[in-house]
Amino acid sequence: MIAIKNGRIITPTEIIENKVLLVEGDQILGFANDTQGVGKVIDAHGRFVAPGFIDTHSDKIEQFICPRPTSQLDFELAIKECERILLMQGITTMYHSLSLFKGEFFGKSPLRTKENVLKIADLIDSLHSRNHLIHHRFHLRIEIDNLEAYDIAKSMIEQKKVHQISFMDHTPGQGQYKNLEIYHKVITGYRGEEVNKIGFEGVLNYHQTKDFLSFEQLKEIADLAHANRIPVASHDDDCEKKLMISRELGVGISEFPIDLETAKRAKEMGFHTVVGAPNILLGGSHSGNMSAAEAISENCADILCSDYYPSAILHSIFIMHEKHNIPLTDMINKATLNPAKAMNIEAHCGSIEIGKTADILIIDVLDGYPVITHCLVEGKTTSRIEYRRTL
Repeated sequence: MIAIKNGRIITPTEIIENKVLLVEGDQILGFANDTQGVGKVIDAHGRFVAPGFIDTHSDKIEQFICPRPTSQLDFELAIKECERILLMQGITTMYHSLSLFKGEFFGKSPLRTKENVLKIADLIDSLHSRNHLIHHRFHLRIEIDNLEAYDIAKSMIEQKKVHQISFMDHTPGQGQYKNLEIYHKVITGYRGEEVNKIGFEGVLNYHQTKDFLSFEQLKEIADLAHANRIPVASHDDDCEKKLMISRELGVGISEFPIDLETAKRAKEMGFHTVVGAPNILLGGSHSGNMSAAEAISENCADILCSDYYPSAILHSIFIMHEKHNIPLTDMINKATLNPAKAMNIEAHCGSIEIGKTADILIIDVLDGYPVITHCLVEGKTTSRIEYRRTL
């Protein structure tokens, strides 16, 4: 048994002090008044004790596999290095988000091919029978103009290689890229070869005539996902009409609604709404869309994900608490219990409650910045650091 003493324990509704948190095996046993009879004691020294973060959307693994455009590392080496860093950022469950793109307007990525998406999915599926540190999950992002994705997605779901799917449409003039000037800036920055060949006008012409997966095909994929208890998300919703279509498809999660009005409507319609934590660190969207901080303040953002910068979750929690006066319990829930509910795993994780899996963080605030000093996954101390100060 493990006891964590002298911590400020963050539960879904309150912060508990002057209690000892007990862990037995891989589960949270309960609370006690002292550590009497406990074999191993962790002293939190007045720090916060919180559940491990559940990151529902992050493509960080791509940066570990391809740190440079011409450098592709061994996939398993990359994921093992990635998970060590994720631990110290508080992420104990990661939904690695891999995309099935058709075009190369966002640059040619070897990781967005059918072969490598399947390879990463197979790797994640196999990790849990071998040595690993965190809970790895696979989030399949389906670009709806990729007709090949229909058969790929169905097969991966049937093989139980997928833990979340999302439907994406990066067509310029709507969604994330309603503003064509921003779209031009983004694809120019990615330096995709297709853009260089046909020019920006050629890109726009291509998008006006391309084919899409049909509503019936998307509905079939979504129904198959639900039959396997796999959550389904939409991406970059920009109006009520899109939300209504998503509702007909059976989508339950709205990732990155692009304006406050759409986020509010999504919330009213019962969608789990997701915002990116880097948006908070940057003070706004890098695509010129909705402010995540404003959405949280207006109570229409349920979930924080890291998107592309995993450490942003921890920092954004404390920024919103300290600068925007959002209760710390509410902010922690947006990275733990709320995503657990959206991913259909809240029965066994996502909060510090009796009987749940002991994925636990100890968080300090040093020099004004939050840091993870201890991380437990399934009751095992997987990471511990102590900062030093030279006098």
